Amino acid sequence: MLPQRSRTSVLVFLVPPLILFAGGVLLPIIQSLVLSFYRWDGISTMQFVGLDNYVKMLGGDPTFWKAFVNQIVYLVICVVIQMGAGLGIALLLLTITRGREVLKVMYLMPAVISTTAIALLFQRIYSYDPKGLVNALLGAVGLGGIARPWLSDIHTVLAAVSIPEGWRFLGLYTIILYAALLSVPKELEEAAQLDGASAWQVFTKIRFPHIRPVWFTTLIMVVTYGLRGFDIPYLLTNGGPGQSSELVTTYMYKTAFVSTNYGYASAISVFIVIECLIAVALIFGLSRKGND
Repeated sequence: MLPQRSRTSVLVFLVPPLILFAGGVLLPIIQSLVLSFYRWDGISTMQFVGLDNYVKMLGGDPTFWKAFVNQIVYLVICVVIQMGAGLGIALLLLTITRGREVLKVMYLMPAVISTTAIALLFQRIYSYDPKGLVNALLGAVGLGGIARPWLSDIHTVLAAVSIPEGWRFLGLYTIILYAALLSVPKELEEAAQLDGASAWQVFTKIRFPHIRPVWFTTLIMVVTYGLRGFDIPYLLTNGGPGQSSELVTTYMYKTAFVSTNYGYASAISVFIVIECLIAVALIFGLSRKGND
């Protein structure tokens, strides 16, 4: 039991952030939940429609389900880049002795660059006429035949808008995983190597089990942010061409501020919150199963 004075001190420090969290996070979620049961254009009187918005969303709106599938593909690409490539780069950083600090700073730069600047950068990179970096490199290696307008082709646009998001935070998650790898006891690795363990065995039996808590915490960050991804896809394509790069988040935004259907948009926002909670619960379940 904490003494009374200590409990009072804890409350003094906890109450202000809890109030801010309630006002900035919980209250908007509750307001969206309430508004999702109404039909409202932002001007006229709200009309109570019960579960109609949810019925429309889950059963009668093909655009929503197209956006949901796109969001899953977008999420998978982000996870592969940020967690897969991030872990690979973190492992490579362990082998570098000179210039490591410079590399870490360079990896973190995309995370501090303006989202608008990143979108404009990748518009130039993907440009078809004039040739951007991607098409110019393809031409330089003799693959000019597969050059295309990557942001206008319905077959490539979803991957094209996902890669910038993955690249944007790749450095941040790389540094997190790198810091976790540094905490692995060196004597365990050296003992395993003396016993004849391969590099793969050292990683799977010593390094990864040691960084597993950090890995799953980072995975939660990557997944929840991927499910809420909005800005770069919206700036690059606005969900187009057609609905090829429409995400649940961009569809929600356009439903609210273009179609002015705030009730339906609120139902979509509630769905985003629920899918994030489900994803976190699944990751926690995998984490506990791995620990067992």
